[in-house]
Amino acid sequence: MKLKIYFFAIAFLLALNAFSQNTYVFLGSYNRDKTAESIQVYQLDTLNGKLSKITSVKNVVNPSYLTLSPNGKYLYACTDTKTPNAGSVNSFEFNPENKTLTFLNSQRSGGENPVYVSVHKNGKWLVNGNYTEGSVSVHPLLENGKIDSIAQNFQYMDGSVNKERQARSHIHSTVFSPENDYLFMPDLGADKIRCYRFDETQKKPLVETDHPFLKTDLEAGPRHFTFHPNQKFGYCIEEMAGAISVYQYQNGALTKVQHINTHPDKITEGFESSDIHVSPDGKFLYATNRGKENNIAIFSIDENGLLKNIGYQSTLGKHPRIFAIDENGKFLVATNVNTGNIVVFKRNSKTGLLKKTGKQVKMENVSCVQIKKI
Repeated sequence: MKLKIYFFAIAFLLALNAFSQNTYVFLGSYNRDKTAESIQVYQLDTLNGKLSKITSVKNVVNPSYLTLSPNGKYLYACTDTKTPNAGSVNSFEFNPENKTLTFLNSQRSGGENPVYVSVHKNGKWLVNGNYTEGSVSVHPLLENGKIDSIAQNFQYMDGSVNKERQARSHIHSTVFSPENDYLFMPDLGADKIRCYRFDETQKKPLVETDHPFLKTDLEAGPRHFTFHPNQKFGYCIEEMAGAISVYQYQNGALTKVQHINTHPDKITEGFESSDIHVSPDGKFLYATNRGKENNIAIFSIDENGLLKNIGYQSTLGKHPRIFAIDENGKFLVATNVNTGNIVVFKRNSKTGLLKKTGKQVKMENVSCVQIKKI
């Protein structure tokens, strides 16, 4: 009897270990050099938070943002970011069994300095935002994962009151609504959140609405946007204001209900707020601050969607541009551009607080991270 229990326990542990090894972390960097590893892939052990490198690719310049297809088979990257007169989007095929990431193709991004890319839930459309020229582009995706040529491109010219930072439009993210029937685009340069209806059945799916944008506060600098898992609330982080605006959401419409700082009251200037995500359980929101702070602001979320600050966690590096939370909500992975270190934090599901776990890994000028269970 004891022997049977022993073998059962061993089998259970082996199965648990196998299950813990199907989550992958994808990292990009401002490598500036085609000979450097511009994209690296790690396996995340979801038992202890350990990162183990499995593959990488070279010959790609400055992948500033990454995203994956819904099935995890394809990786898409904004590339040639911060490169004068350039901008592209690249596709790769990821094979976890062979531990390979294979380049598929590249297309022009439709504007200079692409900084964000999203894939529709049907896996047939890719949308990217171009910061410098203030534009958005839509590409069809082929069945083999390759990116087709641009189907739509919209350029914006309007700016806002800060002539140094907001002389013209700067699209900083392209975020699908929970049902993927609308597209929201925070425009840092114009202090607007732009909105289109997204009709996946059309060859040109972006359709103008009666309310093409929502105005934010002046000099807010809206940057990234995310939705609550219950689909009732949206959250926009404002880079220049160092704040988050909370919105009620329904059928493509946003109604502002709260504005809250991402920084302590004693900090009054030099804001560089960056990324924002809600935990999968919908109970907590996390937002990164760069510049003087270099931390993650942690908020609890009430049933009415409103936020309450409950603490800060240093990212243990400088300039935390992008972070990601794994699909089970157990780990948060932060990337620090200026110090080139990637830190895994274990998330307390009850308190929302973070604690460093595992060993840090290094990647020079690391710019972004995505986590996917495959």
